[in-house]
Amino acid sequence: MITIEATVPCASPPCWALWERRLIDLMNASAEPFLTKYTRDDGSLIWHDSPRGTDVDDFYESFYNWPLLYVLGGGDHLLSLGLREWDALTQQLTRIGKVYKGYERHGDQFHQAEGYLFFYLLCLADPANAHLCEQAQRFAGLYMNEDPEAPNYDPAHRIITAPLNGSGGPHAWGGENPSYGYSPGMARYGLPYEDVPGVRTIEDLKDPGLARRMGQVMQERMSRGDVVGNLAATTLATNAFLMTAEDKYRRWALEYTDAWMARARANGGLLPDNVGLSGRVGEYINGKWYGGLYGWTWPHGYYNVAMAAIVAAQNALLLTRDPSYLDLPRWQMDRIHALGARRRIADLVMSLEHHWTGMVNDPAAEAFVVPYRYADSGWFDWQPPSPIYPTAVWNASLAEADWERIERLRAQSAYDWDRVVTFRGKEDAGHEEPWLRFLAGHNPSYPERILQAAYGIVCRRLQQICEDTKNLAAGETHVHHWQQLNPVTTETLVQLTLGAPQLIYNGGLLMAPLRYHDAARRRPGLPADIAALVTRRNARGIALTLVNLSAFEARDVLLQAGALGEHRFLAARFSRRTSPFPGEVGSYAAPALETCAEELPIDDGCVRVHLPPASEIGLELDMARYVREPSYRQPW
Repeated sequence: MITIEATVPCASPPCWALWERRLIDLMNASAEPFLTKYTRDDGSLIWHDSPRGTDVDDFYESFYNWPLLYVLGGGDHLLSLGLREWDALTQQLTRIGKVYKGYERHGDQFHQAEGYLFFYLLCLADPANAHLCEQAQRFAGLYMNEDPEAPNYDPAHRIITAPLNGSGGPHAWGGENPSYGYSPGMARYGLPYEDVPGVRTIEDLKDPGLARRMGQVMQERMSRGDVVGNLAATTLATNAFLMTAEDKYRRWALEYTDAWMARARANGGLLPDNVGLSGRVGEYINGKWYGGLYGWTWPHGYYNVAMAAIVAAQNALLLTRDPSYLDLPRWQMDRIHALGARRRIADLVMSLEHHWTGMVNDPAAEAFVVPYRYADSGWFDWQPPSPIYPTAVWNASLAEADWERIERLRAQSAYDWDRVVTFRGKEDAGHEEPWLRFLAGHNPSYPERILQAAYGIVCRRLQQICEDTKNLAAGETHVHHWQQLNPVTTETLVQLTLGAPQLIYNGGLLMAPLRYHDAARRRPGLPADIAALVTRRNARGIALTLVNLSAFEARDVLLQAGALGEHRFLAARFSRRTSPFPGEVGSYAAPALETCAEELPIDDGCVRVHLPPASEIGLELDMARYVREPSYRQPW
């Protein structure tokens, strides 16, 4: 392996480097108060432990990014605690009756994808773990008919056979007495269907008879056949492939994705959201391409359809190295953006208004908005178009056309993309705009500002944990309580150290141009005292800076090309010191720094960087992208 040595002294550490290491240290220490407050001795969450109000994804989501912080350079305890919590929560959910054979008994893939993000990140962090490997194969096998109790897949029609699926097999929506009544929490999403006799507004569902009528229609239309949200199941197969390299997982993920791409082409690019058991779109919804569970009509529309498309496309790109799979999310974005208009935010009723923190400075002003949902009456639910989606596609492709799509969105926006707003949403994302401006060279103070914001977010959550008096065992709060107090935030570190956006929350794998490993300790992540900042990305490669903040210890960092080893480093350019340092003993000042430019061929998936005490190095790394088989395998 090629070794590059840092020779430039770091006498005045950059502010971002100090904040980066301070943030990691703070989050390392934040796990203990969270666990003390919210878990029992066996690691299970303090909860009333009854099926009512208990959702599998919400349990797992409370810890999902702990192994990701470990992968980025967090403490060893984050991995051991993550593994402990995974097993403890699985056992707890099994006792409650929600999990069977280690996997959710039945649920929609929108929520399953959220919960099993925790599992995927554990596999990324600990790929040699035999227990995780066995589970990865078994979970993927649930969608390949390898478990006779879970016939979830029809290979003839290339469909998952129900919107609700899992280790218990396909499951009918609504049970024996289906009903969908009014609730304040779901009222913002409106009616699942507009053609149910007697039901004209969400308020009508306060009538028990009408609620039963709506429930019966939903059961008829949402219990059989495939839905677009099931595309998230491709990550189960891709994850198993990354653990084992067994080709059957690749074949299934591609077979399933190809089927949905064909349906999108036949529908003018837009993904239909439902397919009957015969393979016909709209089979149970009067031939309509919309109306499936977690589809275009209800409850989120574009929000989750776009995520499903991105996740499946990213997985297929990894498995084939074929960038044309990214056309699937491009079709969705371009069709929706083309419908956009300028409207006053104050006049809109947005179902996901809480997602746009920081994006709406003046509600009275006009903003570019797009329709997120479609029903019999047409497009509706106008909201700002999320930058998460075009950013994820550009991150995967680095194509100029995908960057231009982002720039068009910026030009249409009614808010300042340089602005850093301090918030931490459920997806631990939402700061794509100022980060993209930093990469473009127009927001130079972004690293310091976002690190300070992240530090403040962790401090606030720790204070909320300290002051929390809710009795969870008595059901005094909701099942989202713990995830809303999780003190770990990884968006900032993913952006700055890996040069990538936060992974797609509903089942996305980590897609980044590189990863770090501690060479001395043979574990993932930045070694102690090392800070990293990716400053530029393009199709040729990346530019980054590494700093060793220790004045006493040298550190060795392994840089891996691609978060999943899918890329290759071709060459490195950097500055080598030619002047003496530290100077003669007793001299009052260090000699003036002089350097020369150096270029080194690499042609490997990894490169070692040796950083003596108090040193730094700026690297420009040329890369060949998607030229190696992706794997969780670690360099050693």
